[in-house]
Amino acid sequence: MDDREHTTDVTPQASARSAQEVADDVVARVLARAGTALQAGGTHHSTFDGDQLDLEERTSLRRVANLSTELEDVTEVEYRQLRLEKVVLVGLWGAGTAQDAEISLRELAALAETAGSQVLDGLLQRRRTPDPGTYLGSGKAAELAAVVAAVGADTVVVDGELAPSQRRALEDVVRVKVVDRTALILDIFAQHAKSREGKAQVELAQLEYLLPRLRGWGESMSRQAGGQVGGAGAGMGSRGPGETKIELDRRRIRNRMAKLRREIAAMEPARVTKRASRKRNAIPSVAIAGYTNAGKSSLLNRLTNAGVLVENALFATLDPTVRRAETGDGRVYTLADTVGFVRALPHQLVEAFRSTLEEVADADLLLHVVDASHPDPEGQLAAVRHVFADIPGAMDVPEIVVLNKADLASPEVLARLRSREVHAVAVSAHTGAGIDELQALVADQLPRPGVTVDLVVPYSRGDLVSRVHEHGDLQQEEHVAEGTRLRARVDESLASELRAAAV
Repeated sequence: MDDREHTTDVTPQASARSAQEVADDVVARVLARAGTALQAGGTHHSTFDGDQLDLEERTSLRRVANLSTELEDVTEVEYRQLRLEKVVLVGLWGAGTAQDAEISLRELAALAETAGSQVLDGLLQRRRTPDPGTYLGSGKAAELAAVVAAVGADTVVVDGELAPSQRRALEDVVRVKVVDRTALILDIFAQHAKSREGKAQVELAQLEYLLPRLRGWGESMSRQAGGQVGGAGAGMGSRGPGETKIELDRRRIRNRMAKLRREIAAMEPARVTKRASRKRNAIPSVAIAGYTNAGKSSLLNRLTNAGVLVENALFATLDPTVRRAETGDGRVYTLADTVGFVRALPHQLVEAFRSTLEEVADADLLLHVVDASHPDPEGQLAAVRHVFADIPGAMDVPEIVVLNKADLASPEVLARLRSREVHAVAVSAHTGAGIDELQALVADQLPRPGVTVDLVVPYSRGDLVSRVHEHGDLQQEEHVAEGTRLRARVDESLASELRAAAV
């Protein structure tokens, strides 16, 4: 069903309704579609998507049904793995419209489904600022506890980042596991990471999130008792190491984080070497970036026949993929698929994936992919550019805005976006519409070699002629008695080799 049919009524009659009635309507609309938030229309792969061998493996990692996380021992909550199954969503509606609140809650439902959960119900509260105690306030927290008990939910997912004290207080009221948006996204990343570097980056982000949220008291204490036999103390055999269990855990986490940072730093030179090799051979690089589930991997497959994983799910791709491509005039360049972004992307992930995101800053051209069929494509653009602002040099890279899923988008939305962006092209990675226009725009925006040569290369140096074809801008080629006459634009290093070999 088209999202445009679900816009919020803003007539004077609607404005007279209470905020709670509007919030209830928003939640009802979101939950009516929560079961199909990611399956709308199904996932149909094109012939460019390859065999998709990862799909079966990804599906096999879905969570086990009926696995309860109801709290029996609240002191152990942080030491358990996230097991999202049946969840209730909670959100605050502060600034903005009811439609903005609906879009945010719908995205949270899609995130919960991607993590393997079933969304049962939700609460949306009209509140200017979160309650410092329970995030929702005591009355709404009690209402949430009644909803959780009525639907039999295992987990509460909050559309925001909770302070440790807020999460503890809310758990004490609802008596089930409470997960905030940051923990949910980290859990999805942990499920989808496959490469050694990706797993290390996700683990580092998880530990940074967990460190200030550790809990433990009572039986987990191991403090020094002190005193003498017969005195007020416990006497011999009672002197512990002087640290509580939580302090030991924190120390272990800090040591593990330091090790992961060293491992990630050790992996970076390999990527730097590959980028240096491409620059040495004057191969332009194009980075594909954008909002999660906007169709970045589908676009990469369409442009290069890469056959990488395509799935109608959030954060289906975490590990960067680099493929070779050619412009219409035969110039070679590389296409790099990067991790997707989302609103309020946890800063722990931005820091952990900084080495991967450097692919964007080092690129010669950026393809910023936007889901044109999304209810708020401008919000997607703003969220991604907000992350780019934290990456040194990323905002200086020339940008082409790719309005993907044009076959599902409204013509009015496409026209509005194209009028606002300097370089924008509407495409459909699924049907192939607009791909030729995109390739022509990429060829026009890619940097061209800066040195013009007009010389004759002997037939014994066919390797140089081949490099001109592959890495240069060939304007004229002619075979004469002495060799191959070339008129082309090439980079400085290749021009020097050509002049040295010329007859």
